[in-house]
Amino acid sequence: MTLTGGIGSFFGKIIHKIVEVLALSRIHPNVLTFIGLVINVWAAFLFAGGRFMAAGFVVLGAGLFDMVDGRVARETNRVTKFGGFFDSVLDRYSDLFLFMGLLVYYASINRFFYIVLTAIVMTGSVMVSYARARAECTIPQCKVGFLERPERIVLIIIGALFDRMAPVLWVTAVLSNITVIHRMVYTYQECKRLEDAQLRAVRNVTPINR
Repeated sequence: MTLTGGIGSFFGKIIHKIVEVLALSRIHPNVLTFIGLVINVWAAFLFAGGRFMAAGFVVLGAGLFDMVDGRVARETNRVTKFGGFFDSVLDRYSDLFLFMGLLVYYASINRFFYIVLTAIVMTGSVMVSYARARAECTIPQCKVGFLERPERIVLIIIGALFDRMAPVLWVTAVLSNITVIHRMVYTYQECKRLEDAQLRAVRNVTPINR
């Protein structure tokens, strides 16, 4: 077993034990999702105060709730369509609160350029999710693109813990908007493919006039 595989297995077992305990406690998965939001709001206040390292650890803690709420739902047979919707909505709020904390911080130190950059990151992060949700109203799936929410959260944690938030914002701004463009191109291609398939099907069933 490789080192990374061993680390993954170790933390996987810890998360599994946490899920088992939470499942036995009968706590509702939606409550876990809401707790994750509250913890991210706390992190946003820390970002706003310039306490980046502390915020990074708090976001790391909030990530635990993001990982276990769905698993607890499956473990306790409480998987619902509303639960998935509720989780997605609160995830968007969590992301935006974190970036709002950064906006407040950069405003407090009069860094106008980074206020604009953070706003671009906020827009990109929302549009990544929206592009997928809107695309999947038209095509079966649209999971393409690199920078989804887990990757964004990992970048935020790295930027906060290692005091490298500026380069993280640059990377997130660029890759999130590239992801949106990728999803737009993919959706266009899939729509065209489906439309062409429907057109061929119509032609195949249309009787030939003699």
